[in-house]
Amino acid sequence: MAFYEEIKIWVLFICLVSQLGHGFYLPGSYPHKYVVGDPLSVKVNSITSVETEIPFGYYSLPFCKPEEGVKDSAENLGELLVGDRIENSPYRFKMNMNESEIFLCQTKPLSSEEFKLMKKRIDEMYQVIVILDNLPAIRYMKKDNFNLRWTGYPVGIKVQEKYYVFNHLKFTVLVHKYEETNVAGVMGTGDAAEMIPTVGNSGPGIPGYMVVRFEVVPCSFKHNAGSMKKLKTYGKYPSGIKCEPTTVAMAINENEPVAFSYEVSFVESDIKWPSRWDAYLKMEGAKVHWFSILNSLMVITFLAGIVLVIFLRTVRRDLTRYEELDKEAQAQMNEELSGWKLVVADVFRAPSNPTLLCVMVGDGVQILGMAVVTILFAALGFMSPASRGTLLTGMLFFYMFLGIAAGYVAVRLWRTIFCGNQKGWVSVSWRVACFFPGIAFFILTTLNFLLWGSHSTGAIPFSLFVVLILLWFCISVPLTLIGGYFGAKAPHIEYPVRTNQIPREIPAQNYPSWLLVLGAGTLPFGTLFIELFFIMSSIWMGRVYYVFGFLFVVLILLVVVCAEVSLVLTYMHLCVEDYKWWWKSFFASGSVAIYIFLYSINYLVFDLKSLNGPVSATLYLGYSLFMVLAIMLATGTVGFLSSFWFVHYLFSSVKLD
Repeated sequence: MAFYEEIKIWVLFICLVSQLGHGFYLPGSYPHKYVVGDPLSVKVNSITSVETEIPFGYYSLPFCKPEEGVKDSAENLGELLVGDRIENSPYRFKMNMNESEIFLCQTKPLSSEEFKLMKKRIDEMYQVIVILDNLPAIRYMKKDNFNLRWTGYPVGIKVQEKYYVFNHLKFTVLVHKYEETNVAGVMGTGDAAEMIPTVGNSGPGIPGYMVVRFEVVPCSFKHNAGSMKKLKTYGKYPSGIKCEPTTVAMAINENEPVAFSYEVSFVESDIKWPSRWDAYLKMEGAKVHWFSILNSLMVITFLAGIVLVIFLRTVRRDLTRYEELDKEAQAQMNEELSGWKLVVADVFRAPSNPTLLCVMVGDGVQILGMAVVTILFAALGFMSPASRGTLLTGMLFFYMFLGIAAGYVAVRLWRTIFCGNQKGWVSVSWRVACFFPGIAFFILTTLNFLLWGSHSTGAIPFSLFVVLILLWFCISVPLTLIGGYFGAKAPHIEYPVRTNQIPREIPAQNYPSWLLVLGAGTLPFGTLFIELFFIMSSIWMGRVYYVFGFLFVVLILLVVVCAEVSLVLTYMHLCVEDYKWWWKSFFASGSVAIYIFLYSINYLVFDLKSLNGPVSATLYLGYSLFMVLAIMLATGTVGFLSSFWFVHYLFSSVKLD
């Protein structure tokens, strides 16, 4: 009966979810229902460019400012770290009310510095990002019979040595009519301060509207100076403004003002609210993207299967052959044969720099765990593009809380290497808590000085530096020490064989063993280089990355391939009586980082050809180095732990005297 009661409960739960499914939305993606005449909040973000990769504040240029003053929107930690600075704008919309020829403002005459800055930003192809109901404005452009999509619009354009500014914006807001009035509307722009109920705004039977698309067409229009003398902000321009995106008229000159205006029209659309991000998530060449990833998965899975089968057959044959011999034959075999059986008394000899190895493995566990949890949450939709900064914020907090796992693994491995000795576990835990974060802090601080010097919004404010240091030493370090404490109390892993006091001499090798180790990284690199292209494009080309499901599969495949490559390399080294497998197993899979760094340089040279200036190149290489270090620690940890398990299993599966 209990079983049937459980079935009834689950059926009831599924039915309830199916009935309320249309009203359920993942965090950061709440709908907002407006009625006709409701004010719409238009915001602006930092201006960005793929030419420099250095963001700047919107109001760093002489644009119109809101009458109530510039106010920052609520920002999370991730938004601040990536350089987003969302502020209010002077644009005012009212739901489903079309307006045209709206005069915004006329700036003061451009000073010499403002004129030079405007020209510089136009040369560097900076884009302005305008946001409505959490949707950035899309600009459509037709070129060679292809429809191109751009997020935002350019500051201006250079034509025949003259600079023109886009000073008139034609906005189009696509809205979806929503007539169900029994569901509470909630404003969800990603800003917690603005999440307010809107049920009171509309009475029964009054239809509501939801914003499902936000488009912009920038134009360069020369306003009549005489017509603007008596105009105030939001006044109607007396003559018609014809927005022609293919022509330019408003040239900027020193000591001359610039006038700004806009128009907005509302269009009812069949696009439903859950599909409103489709236009942003639809990458160009999507079919190639999916086909390439699928092809990569199939090829790498096939290769990994072959490696695994060959490896298992070889080891099993050696073990079976060795166990079938009697003791005399075993003794004779130990004298006559070479191979992994001859390093039985040295295979668990402590490696050089054991503390550093333990620290790197601990940090690798922390980084890998953070990556798995973050990508899993993103694949489930909890870190959608609608919630800016949540991905980076989640990564940071997951990393901090996984300090427990890092401390535990590092200290337990350290105790295993030193046969259960507990002394010094606090020192190991401290080093784990400070090794990777310390290197990351040094890299980010160096790059931050460059951004500060450029007055970029990408520079981390000093107050945020203090917050990050407090998070590091008040959360991450204590959690790592707690993990180290549990690692010190846990029983160490006992070796299945004894280690001689005098080390065995390693025979001369036909080829440098480290050359094989460095070459082993090519196979793991083959599992992710296609996905890496799309990740790099999303970071440096301003595209939205969203296929986290595929990324999670690629991550699992990468872990499997790293483990297999490291196992094979470790077995090959033991077969030639090279018992120094500890560091080689780490770098056999960790060497994939070398190829990723080389790929990053290739991407800089061939895909970011327009990236100009030493500051931009230094930022790119600095962030790439940071990423490569994290990947090396994560993949190296996978290879080392799998090799450690294999060596322990191999020498505990057969009796050797």
